[in-house]
Amino acid sequence: MGKLCKRVSLCFVLAAFVWAGTLIADRQRLNEELIRLHVVANSDSEADQSLKLRVRDAVTESLQDDLSKLGDVEEAKAYLRESLPKIQAVANEALAAAGCDDRAVVTLCKEVFDTRHYDTFSLPAGIYESLRIVIGNGQGHNWWCVVFPSLCLPAASDGFEAEAASAGFPDPLTGALQGEEYQLRFFMLDVLGRAQTLVGE
Repeated sequence: MGKLCKRVSLCFVLAAFVWAGTLIADRQRLNEELIRLHVVANSDSEADQSLKLRVRDAVTESLQDDLSKLGDVEEAKAYLRESLPKIQAVANEALAAAGCDDRAVVTLCKEVFDTRHYDTFSLPAGIYESLRIVIGNGQGHNWWCVVFPSLCLPAASDGFEAEAASAGFPDPLTGALQGEEYQLRFFMLDVLGRAQTLVGE
């Protein structure tokens, strides 16, 4: 009986190590394989918040076709770095077309993000690569999502699952982000991400 208990305990310990390993791998995958889009409005006025969305729409539309042709996140980062002046021009054209004198500044950088829930999925807190667009004084509420892979653009969960699969996400990670039967997994990914933001990248 004692040997059986030891074997069962050993199996539980091994299973826990395997599970922890997959969690760490998923957390690393989120850190390395996603590029967030972060648009910061000039202020919280109704007009500035509306402008923020106009800039978001113009930028995502200008990037969608090119980014969809890229094979991996490193290619996407290289493309975005090279395209920063173009992206900034698109953002400023959208502002000018709306009769706004504010200017947008676009950078590609690492940023700390809190837990975020979207219509069809959620993302845990953590440090992510970010295409950051700051309009004017940048004192307003943010809008953020994922520019690569294009997880925010599909309206339905099927579209999200297809994009996640193309990015190489395993089913448990995709399920955790969609809040299906992997809620504990999402919670642990969120805990790992919050810990990461406390100690730095």
